[in-house]
Amino acid sequence: MKNYIIHDEWNIIEDQFRPEYNRISESIFSIGNGRMGQRANFEESYSGDSLQGSYLAGIYYPDKTRVGWWKNGYPEYFAKVLNAPNWIGIKVEINGEQVDLSKGEVLSFERRLNMKEGFLERKFHLKLPSGKEIEVHSKRFCSIVLTEVGAIRYAVKSLNFSGNVKLTPYVDADVINEDSNYDEKFWNEVSQEATGQSAFVTVETKKLSFQACSGMLFSVEKNGALVESEVKSSTKSKYAESEMIVSVQKGDELVLFKYAANTTSENYAKDQLIDACTKAVRNAKEIGFDQLLEKQKLAWDHKWGESDIEIEGDVAAQQGIRFNIFQLNQTYTGEDERLNIGPKGFTGEKYGGSTYWDTEAYCLPFYLATADQKVARNLLIYRYRHLQKAIENAEKLGFGDGAALYPMVTMNGEECHNEWEITFEEIHRNGAIAYAIYDYVKYTGDEQYLSDYGLEVLIAISRFWSQRVNFSEDKQKYVMLGVTGPNEYENNVNNNWYTNTIAAWTLKYTSEVSELVKSQNFNKYESIVSKISFDENKELENWSKIVDQMYYPEDDKRGVFLQQDGFLDKELIRVDELDKKHLPINQNWSWDRILRSCFIKQADVLQGLYFFEEDFDQETIKRNFDFYEPITVHESSLSPCVHSIQASLLGYQEKAYEMYLRTARLDLDDYNNDTEDGCHTTSMAGTWLAVIKGFAGMRVKDGELVFKPFIPSKWKSYSFQISFRRAVITVHVRQENTEIKNISDHTTHVVVHGQKIEVGANDSVVVEHIIV
Repeated sequence: MKNYIIHDEWNIIEDQFRPEYNRISESIFSIGNGRMGQRANFEESYSGDSLQGSYLAGIYYPDKTRVGWWKNGYPEYFAKVLNAPNWIGIKVEINGEQVDLSKGEVLSFERRLNMKEGFLERKFHLKLPSGKEIEVHSKRFCSIVLTEVGAIRYAVKSLNFSGNVKLTPYVDADVINEDSNYDEKFWNEVSQEATGQSAFVTVETKKLSFQACSGMLFSVEKNGALVESEVKSSTKSKYAESEMIVSVQKGDELVLFKYAANTTSENYAKDQLIDACTKAVRNAKEIGFDQLLEKQKLAWDHKWGESDIEIEGDVAAQQGIRFNIFQLNQTYTGEDERLNIGPKGFTGEKYGGSTYWDTEAYCLPFYLATADQKVARNLLIYRYRHLQKAIENAEKLGFGDGAALYPMVTMNGEECHNEWEITFEEIHRNGAIAYAIYDYVKYTGDEQYLSDYGLEVLIAISRFWSQRVNFSEDKQKYVMLGVTGPNEYENNVNNNWYTNTIAAWTLKYTSEVSELVKSQNFNKYESIVSKISFDENKELENWSKIVDQMYYPEDDKRGVFLQQDGFLDKELIRVDELDKKHLPINQNWSWDRILRSCFIKQADVLQGLYFFEEDFDQETIKRNFDFYEPITVHESSLSPCVHSIQASLLGYQEKAYEMYLRTARLDLDDYNNDTEDGCHTTSMAGTWLAVIKGFAGMRVKDGELVFKPFIPSKWKSYSFQISFRRAVITVHVRQENTEIKNISDHTTHVVVHGQKIEVGANDSVVVEHIIV
């Protein structure tokens, strides 16, 4: 675990140059706006260790799957988010000497991510090998108002010399992905041009022929006055630049303003890309850096008004939760139903940047409560649009009659994950899609969604489950063989309790939704039945039989559900009995050793108890938590949040706080030694869940919000805002009471520690913490 980020409520601060941590910082200080994102690479040249990364939403490459032995049904490709044109670059030379932090003496350095206002700032004092000293102050952001635009203010000050400073802003699309095979490049040249203070590069991806145009306009000021020096422009394949040489005296400061834009064929016809990019950068330059930044501040102020969690008395916890919320808000906006949330967001290229089950299981609740209802709805519609692909995925594996298997990893609905034990066996992701529909309708009350989209998806998923089980004559039960549960440190197991549980639940829920849609919108129901050839009586009867006779492995002696058949054959060792040199085990043990161990990567049985909490008494949840948590290594970013929520439910307040801090600062402190690959964006929603569903105990029951709050011992108070149906409320939890403010024009009802309370429009109620 690293501990070099300065604790601050609204800023992420690195107070000195640490080359050995540079890749970690490049991930942590990333910026984005839902349409594009940028790692915190330096604008000037840097020859030290770095992962250059600029990403454009929806642009990917289908890299050919390479395996030793091809198996029927194997995905043909692995989707990669592409490192896109580098729009931030500015080469700086002092009397012919290149500015490079790895080649000079860094006398001071600070990198700061201002989360409140949405920009990245960096300052450094550098002594060049020649002895010349400069001070640089850069500030940049990806506009969340003009989502194709990025802007940079780059200031260079001469501290002890007079001479020439050459500034060369550029656009470079001759980039690679670090995970490419044999340094393969994925972009082909289309055009490049540079004229005066502008440059534009257009490129096209191989295979799928996405096109992107990246362009820039710049201006330079010296001591506040515009510089009119000669500009020399040049191009080469996939690259364009414009350079300006300015003479300076000791104490002079040059400021370069660079306005950039990225346009793609996802949003424009290819023959309109350059015109659209040109229009965007000209508009940005006309508005000017200061006004663009002011608009950015106002837009972020609105976002924080909807989604902030304020913690009093614990700066580390406060910084952690705001960092997570910031990354979520700059990764996904819900404006485009074609887009989803990659597990690394716009912070790195690992995992291909594709969509996983993380979205449905962890991210959806955040957007349900903190954004307009259409944002969460679009996340579900994304899966509906991919339903036919999910059916095709199932057909490739031998399923039929409209059964759907949603992909483990996807860009366009087609499976593109190339690890057998994940691709073919981690089928519980199907259940997460179904659960998300349930979660959305339960929270919003939008039952119309079921008629319009949800029922079709649920039937297709249920058809898969009904074909995936088989009846065991030995057990006289339905069983599910050869699966991988959420705990990926177990592969190819039989009767994973969580998978069996969510499969049976889906069959039951689909039957209930079928009856609901039939009763509420019979014409629509008949249309669906006809469209998908739904044999109502036959299929519902079969599903009911499976639900009634599903097999669930249990240990009667301990009173716990078994993760899978044979789990107790393992040697049961607690994590705290391991020498710390073995942790994380995924970086120190062979895969063979991991698979034979009892150690659990993330919540598995406990994932099911989290989803279906209402179906189990608290003593059952406690026994399972007490058994499984001590053997869980939490080496998945999705693990600590679920454990924090359940520890809160059980009254294990110290454990709840420990797990919260681990998920909140997972990337900031690099808990699992993997932040350099990018931040764990989808698990960041789990941090929000740990506060809202964990510490505040928020649930939805009978169409009302229910709270059972407590405060970690280090905190004085915490507060947050929730949108629920037509009401918007703020919740302020103190040691002695909870205050509920209704800041909408609609009366609402809430339950706090068992007390049902009416909160009138624009009114507030204080509830003393007398637990009943």
